[in-house]
Amino acid sequence: MARAPDGPVPVVVMGLGFIGQEIARAALSSPEVELMGAVDSQPSLVGRPLGDVLGQAGPRFKVADSLEKAVGRRKGVVVLHATSSRLAQVMDQLLDALKLGLPVASTCEELAFPHLKYPELAEKLERAAEKAGVAIVGTGVNPGFVLDRLVATAGQVCGPVRKVLASRVVDARTRREALQRKVGAGLTEEEFFDLVDREELGHVGLVESAALAAVGLGLDCDDFEEEVTPVFAEEDITGGAFVVKKGRVAGMFQSVVGLEEGQERVRLELTIAVGADNPRDRIEIDADPKLVLEIPGGVAGDRATANALVNAAPRLTAAEAGLLTVLELPSGR
Repeated sequence: MARAPDGPVPVVVMGLGFIGQEIARAALSSPEVELMGAVDSQPSLVGRPLGDVLGQAGPRFKVADSLEKAVGRRKGVVVLHATSSRLAQVMDQLLDALKLGLPVASTCEELAFPHLKYPELAEKLERAAEKAGVAIVGTGVNPGFVLDRLVATAGQVCGPVRKVLASRVVDARTRREALQRKVGAGLTEEEFFDLVDREELGHVGLVESAALAAVGLGLDCDDFEEEVTPVFAEEDITGGAFVVKKGRVAGMFQSVVGLEEGQERVRLELTIAVGADNPRDRIEIDADPKLVLEIPGGVAGDRATANALVNAAPRLTAAEAGLLTVLELPSGR
């Protein structure tokens, strides 16, 4: 295992969308990292001082259009990557970072457990990371914490696990407009299912969370079944980025069931809807002893994701080289 860093770890943020900017702000407030660069492909951002992009007094270095330019000759840099949820769309970016010898913590949800859907891509990343002698991991709040890593951590005080039910309820009014649109708020039922069929709606990464939860609890699931259904507004709902009319879609209910020889062992449920009642994160582990853990209000998604990446950076510099999951990161800071 590599030696832990002696001082703040230099980091570069790649991707300056909403989450990327949250990551940059989290990095600026962390004593464990030093934000020394930012990368984005948008012409409107390239060449601008990062502080101007963030709308705050802060770093005056300019946004670069490539990792090579952002990193320069600095050694020991970790990439905090936030550009897309789909692994195939970011493979070239990840491989470029690894070729430069840079560890990567990414928000790409499918990177959280790529062995499940993309074993060939996972193997390619594994080889590239080992060749470079660095670690790469996909993390965030979900996947990355609430419905997988926290589940696995809670299971450490239980005997053999028979079944786990973990659920997350999010009132989308507390989140950005883009997420409200992503879960279908304001759509008709027909429009909702049309976007689901085109894989343009829904939460990416719930299957990966189920697989991680199973691994972390010592369960041997051989199949996963996923379903996405709409949540409808029973009355006009205000308070979000726009009014959701009665009868329209307010959001979505998404579930994944992990099966072992046809028997349900893992069930994850995610509700994200404008006006969702009783926001919370809840974990129920059927074991001896039985364990129930609930977080009233739930973990704040965007800020938690940003902090997860920033806090992972120093851990990656001391990790074994290769493609990791969050289960292989230290549980403490």
